[in-house]
Amino acid sequence: MDKAPKGFIPVMLTPFKNNGDIDYNILTQLTEIYLKAGAVGLFANCLSSEMFELEDEEKLQAIKHIINIVDGAVPVVATGTFGGPISKQADFVKRVHDTGTNAVIAITSLLAAEHESDAIFNDRVADLFKQTDNIPLGFYECPVPYKRLLSPAQLIDFVATGRVIYHKDTCLDINQVKEKLVAGKANPAFGLYDAYMVHAVESLKAGSAGLSCIQGNFFPELIVWLCRNYDDASKAHEVSMTQQFLIDNMDVMHHVYPIIAKYWLNKRGLNISTITRRNVGVFSPATRKKVEYLYNDYSSLKSKLGIA
Repeated sequence: MDKAPKGFIPVMLTPFKNNGDIDYNILTQLTEIYLKAGAVGLFANCLSSEMFELEDEEKLQAIKHIINIVDGAVPVVATGTFGGPISKQADFVKRVHDTGTNAVIAITSLLAAEHESDAIFNDRVADLFKQTDNIPLGFYECPVPYKRLLSPAQLIDFVATGRVIYHKDTCLDINQVKEKLVAGKANPAFGLYDAYMVHAVESLKAGSAGLSCIQGNFFPELIVWLCRNYDDASKAHEVSMTQQFLIDNMDVMHHVYPIIAKYWLNKRGLNISTITRRNVGVFSPATRKKVEYLYNDYSSLKSKLGIA
């Protein structure tokens, strides 16, 4: 990603109509919400997008639609590896790149099986590099089908090739994040975006390029505010309050996600259905009540921070 002030990159949702088709009208409006909130980029076709439940042509059409709406305002990255032989994955990486993405994201857990060694993984990455015509790439430590974390040494080596410009980190370990940030010394275009909001402020202060978290599908303006103000001494109290809010509400936002995020967006005025293709459980009355409490708490916090 081009160097810019630290910022928020949303992991985009996919809206569906009642018949299960992608709702492109709502996808347009959702994209505009992210942009209006101040997102510095967009991550399309990710786990939050229900990428594993989309057909290949749907993936490509949705990415193209988002890129058309963005119209160059911010970079767009999107997942391009979905398992199988590296030749097959490389072919789809090329198709995703042809939509106009700034980088194509490789899912770490789809380049090697859980029982396979780091050496095998590294060989597959090298093969992917070789077969993808110098297309800018990134990594996503997606928890599905299993979570495969890159070691700091691996990430540093991959970034040093000049091919990797983006990394969505899900290690949940601030010390590992700090070690991985060394990778940026080899390639100034590289950015690490942290998904774990428990240490959001610490990660930003350590040098991460920004945040890429599901919480941004509830209140993108808050995540943008944090990226802009995390190191402002005059707002230290408000930053601390925001960090604690994210910690305190971590569990509720992960429950039956992304249904719960779609419900939240509906509350804030987007006419988005809560339909998902992915089976994430039942949105119960008890969960709905927790969302109402969260909504009230966020409204109070937003007022204190002066967020419109």
